[in-house]
Amino acid sequence: MKRYNITVLGATGAVGREMLKVLEERQFPVGELRCLASARSVGKKLPFAGREITVEEATDAAFTGADIVLGAAENEIARRFAPAIRAAGAVFIDNSSAFRMEDDVPLVVPEINPEDALQHRGIIANPNCSTIITLVAVAALRRLSPILSMTAATYQAVSGAGAGGPLELEEEVEALYRGEPVQPHVFPYQIAYNLIPRIGGLSHEGYTSEEMKLQNEGRKILHLPEMKVACTCVRVPVMRSHSIAVAARFAQPIPVARAREAIAAAPGCRLVDDLSNELYPMPLDTSDQDLVFVGRIRPDLTDPNGLCLWCCGDQIRKGAATNAVQIAELLCR
Repeated sequence: MKRYNITVLGATGAVGREMLKVLEERQFPVGELRCLASARSVGKKLPFAGREITVEEATDAAFTGADIVLGAAENEIARRFAPAIRAAGAVFIDNSSAFRMEDDVPLVVPEINPEDALQHRGIIANPNCSTIITLVAVAALRRLSPILSMTAATYQAVSGAGAGGPLELEEEVEALYRGEPVQPHVFPYQIAYNLIPRIGGLSHEGYTSEEMKLQNEGRKILHLPEMKVACTCVRVPVMRSHSIAVAARFAQPIPVARAREAIAAAPGCRLVDDLSNELYPMPLDTSDQDLVFVGRIRPDLTDPNGLCLWCCGDQIRKGAATNAVQIAELLCR
């Protein structure tokens, strides 16, 4: 079996560490493995397949010999090193938003548009985590009838804000238990026992940048350039796994029973939909695994061509690390 030299850029962060974990779990044919990060992380040890990998500094020369680079760094770092990665002859699978909407960069969810990955010119972009989870849930329905529009509300876990998110939630819960005031740092307001209806910067007519991703990225992934999405993104006091409530409108009506059958058979999905027996997707059940759980499928009472559903998925795994590794697997095949 051919083996591939893999470099993880941003290896010490939450997504970078998860990429190493997923590579090992999925028995990816890794040859040489390099873990790159900033100068302050040089010398740290990261576990992989029963051994430890020493973190090296990310420099232009560090990508020499790499076949695939998995990017888990912020936009600025991705843009900084993309030319060096291309010059090294490697394929850059990037989890940042730096290249997602560039015309010559495929934006890929392997269960939905795997063929797009093969049209790359050295860079393949990983979509936004909530976009991935939502589109995996609805992709099987899109095959039954084109999606004209979606109204969505995301319920995003604190870990989506980085390693500091869960720590801040834990610290606030403990402080409130002791009767002490809280001092938010990661989030603009107290997140414990609260909801914050803003994620991302101001983008378009009162929508945030995070909210516009579902429309902009969804159009590109689904090849539906006219699809419209109204999205509200909410930070919730959940440690891990994002949840999304979706009302989708289709070109033709889709019976609920047909929708359930399609989702149950769809790759990457698990149908969890039995309201009478209290079975529905929840963040706790979807954490630390790669399937998107879909349930609460029902007719939209405001539109005969509409369906409503609820889905949950681990945004660090399927929403980031696993999706990137799956793209790498497409390239190997």
